[in-house]
Amino acid sequence: MKLDLGIGKLLLVMLAFVPLAIAAEVLHWSAAAIFILSALAVIPLAGIMGRATEELAIHAGPTVGGLLNATFGNLAEFIIAFFAIRAGLFDVVKASLTGSIIGNILLVLGLAMLAGGLKHKKLDFNPQAAGMNSLMLVLAAIGLILPALVEHTVTDFVLEEISLVVAGVLILVYIAGLLFSFVTHAHLFHPEGQIDGHAHWTLRKSFGMLVGATAFVALASEFLVGSVEEAAHALGMSDLFVGVIVLAIIGNAAEHSSAVLMALKGNMDLAFGIAVNSGTQIALFAAPALVFLSLAMGSPMNLVFTQLEVLAVILSVIVVYMASLDGRCNWFEGLQLLAVYALLAVIFFFA
Repeated sequence: MKLDLGIGKLLLVMLAFVPLAIAAEVLHWSAAAIFILSALAVIPLAGIMGRATEELAIHAGPTVGGLLNATFGNLAEFIIAFFAIRAGLFDVVKASLTGSIIGNILLVLGLAMLAGGLKHKKLDFNPQAAGMNSLMLVLAAIGLILPALVEHTVTDFVLEEISLVVAGVLILVYIAGLLFSFVTHAHLFHPEGQIDGHAHWTLRKSFGMLVGATAFVALASEFLVGSVEEAAHALGMSDLFVGVIVLAIIGNAAEHSSAVLMALKGNMDLAFGIAVNSGTQIALFAAPALVFLSLAMGSPMNLVFTQLEVLAVILSVIVVYMASLDGRCNWFEGLQLLAVYALLAVIFFFA
């Protein structure tokens, strides 16, 4: 409880970065200052969005609430990607998607396992649910590999068509996964006690906070994307590193705290679900949805990721799949996941 309050107070203090980011943009401060302040502003706003979604989920009930979390859990990342697409920064978008996937399943899950394992001697989770989520990640990895395999053998037009087909299949699988986990086999994924039955916010307040935080995230994201290229150059970072590591960590801040808190409470089922489901949502829903959205905006984005991005996703999925097989984890497994993430971060920094 004390840790919950501490994180809440920290996020409240960090809201001071919102007016600072607006001032930096209006007063035309340096691109690096605008980027850093906007990034710091997104973190507490994403936390508020996550909290508001959880409160709405409690009001709506377990099934509808779970669907709300599954739909809006990565809204901050989606908004950032939308503005990047509008600016034509497709490589940054793809890098941020890659970073969100590996960040959730390696960094977030690794931190949860490490923190929970240091407090509890043994942490158990449902291997059936974890295995199913991991298998969906494997499918997502396959979907990312296929367009890259044929990149040099087909025209750009055909590549766009292939990307649309792959995107459509991935979204259908994601919808089927929701049906499986929330309707036909809900008992495997959502056992009793996973959802707090007491709402701390009213329905009106929850909805208002979600709308307000979303509006400010959109504003901060526009500042962030507008300064990303110049800021990356000024800070000595590549666009690839900024997208894969920096933007992903910013957008996943809410998941970081939630998963770690659940692990500290001994609820590794929920911690595992938060991390892996968030990665699955990015891979099977957000990335394909952005392909269709970019088409509607008149600037089609394909699903061709770089070889390094594809390899990073594949390696991350393999590691997490192996970690989920026995339904048990400890702090050392969490440390190993973090080690893999650190190694990938180093490679992306120098790539």
